[in-house]
Amino acid sequence: MKVQDIELPVLRMPYPVRLNPYLPLLRKETETWARETGMLAGDEAQPARPIWTRSQFHAMAVDQLTAWTLPDASLVALRLNHRFNLWALAWDDYFASAFKQTGDLAGAQAFTARLHAFLPPEPGVRLPEPANAVEKAMADLQQHLFPPGLAHWRQGLNRALARYVDAGIQELVNSRAGRVPDLIEYAQFRRESFAAYTAPYSVELATGARIPERIRHSRTVAALLDAFMDYMGLANDIASYQREVHDEYDVNNLVVVLETSLGLTVQEAMRAAADLVTARLSHFDHLIRNELPPLVRRAGLDQDERSELEVWLRGARSFLSGLHAWYTGAPRDAAGSGTN
Repeated sequence: MKVQDIELPVLRMPYPVRLNPYLPLLRKETETWARETGMLAGDEAQPARPIWTRSQFHAMAVDQLTAWTLPDASLVALRLNHRFNLWALAWDDYFASAFKQTGDLAGAQAFTARLHAFLPPEPGVRLPEPANAVEKAMADLQQHLFPPGLAHWRQGLNRALARYVDAGIQELVNSRAGRVPDLIEYAQFRRESFAAYTAPYSVELATGARIPERIRHSRTVAALLDAFMDYMGLANDIASYQREVHDEYDVNNLVVVLETSLGLTVQEAMRAAADLVTARLSHFDHLIRNELPPLVRRAGLDQDERSELEVWLRGARSFLSGLHAWYTGAPRDAAGSGTN
């Protein structure tokens, strides 16, 4: 696979990809919510310009992404995660067309400030009247994202979403100034700009399992989550290099960061990026195999807690293998509509 004269590496993925059996049902209803919220052009007049045409919408294969990343989810959980994925990609495409392509920093800041009002930390907060499809979709999601058994989600998930939309502002600032992020700062920043901090919540919703509280805040689990999240955005930077760098002239890409920070050629930087992505996945696997078991023993987790942890880890592995399958098999980047 080549992008101009740059050879894209084949990224390692040791976990098998599995498909959620509810994909056919998800595919049948996949347009409905996007039309209702104004993301997708409908037969009737929309209150504002939609984000996608029907052909663009189906080229993204978001239903396939959801079914690959969450193979064990119930239909209810799959549907909710699917809507969440659609919202994240809608925000990305809307922000890119409205602000990144125009360089409208003031407009982006006003849009983002308003969006924060749709991410309340507490239930029962009255939301503003939505002014566009992104706000309307998030207002709808806020009514459904926090089922009773996951009440602890609200503050953490909405905080992760706030970091995601705020990162868009920093990406725009970097691009306007031609400022390539520093290598050390970029990994942390990419977790925010890819919405990776929301991924553990998606795994939790899909599997019904949590990382047990007694080890949740340990150094080992923190490192595990960092490696889990790093694979997502950094692998995406390789898969979407052509669109981001050559088509959109974006500087917020791991290959560009490595090229600039280390003085590498583009091809060398591409290989170094692949090595870094592989290293993060290997570290994720190392922590599960070698550091998590003694932590579980020291913490004295009972059988129920150990079983719940195993279910969550299985879901996390599936999430990564599903993303890898989407990066390498789905047409979103090839179709010219970018991932986050």
